[in-house]
Amino acid sequence: MLGDYQLVELAGGAKTLFSASYGEKMHPGLGPQAEAELLYVRQLKIRERLQNHSGEFVIWDVGLGAAANVIAALRATREIPGKLRFVSFDNTTEPLEFALKNSADLGYLAGFENQIAGLLRDNRVEFENGKLLVKWEFHPGDFPAQLNSQFGTLDPEFSEPHAIFYDAFSPAKNPAMWTLPLFQNLFRALSPAQPCALTTYSRSTLIRATLLLAGFFVGIGRATGLKEETTIAANTLNLIAAPLDHRWLERARHSHSAEPMAEAVYRRTPLAADSLEKLRAHPQFQL
Repeated sequence: MLGDYQLVELAGGAKTLFSASYGEKMHPGLGPQAEAELLYVRQLKIRERLQNHSGEFVIWDVGLGAAANVIAALRATREIPGKLRFVSFDNTTEPLEFALKNSADLGYLAGFENQIAGLLRDNRVEFENGKLLVKWEFHPGDFPAQLNSQFGTLDPEFSEPHAIFYDAFSPAKNPAMWTLPLFQNLFRALSPAQPCALTTYSRSTLIRATLLLAGFFVGIGRATGLKEETTIAANTLNLIAAPLDHRWLERARHSHSAEPMAEAVYRRTPLAADSLEKLRAHPQFQL
């Protein structure tokens, strides 16, 4: 129900959404517009990569929420000629419906209300955004289950991503979106021949260990709002500016919360011996 969401004002004056059922704010540091642009668009170098890309550039938007990440990417790329495709996932459209109803107060949706209405109505929309031709599709449902079925329910023309916005609610409140099997399936869904980078707001040892054990290269992401670090991962080390090193591995060995979750039950436990050995054998730590 839409009553799950309400507008709240952050310390810097920006307004964002608060979910009562999860007990969490969306983009709680800088607010939707600034945080989405910094964490997802700049960190993944969407503008630069799109400018040097031929053909369709595909972004998976995992955790559509109130669409702040997609809108930030649209604003940053409107003057770049090309084709951009967003594939958004979420188990609900409630936050986006709420945001659309409160567009004037939120601000960041301005100019994209018609496109969002079309997405909510048809689960897909195509439009011109400045010089850019955009396709935006929404796949509702359980993302872990969709991955587990190898996207059998998705469009047959579905494409592997060049970038992934990973913006689910926290592991403590939404553990199903942060398990090792999910990220293993996500890594397998990528094309080894196509560089792809993923970024998320979490900097936890648990999540970084999970990404590494799923097969990703993992690095330190830029600060944003309340967090002095975030996390970036990729299927190639070339997309990681500051890879985690042996000092991080040593800290992970002593951490009380580093063992990946095998199932959707949040808990904090140290690394198991076999997990530590697998991390030590990861190509990232062999350089």
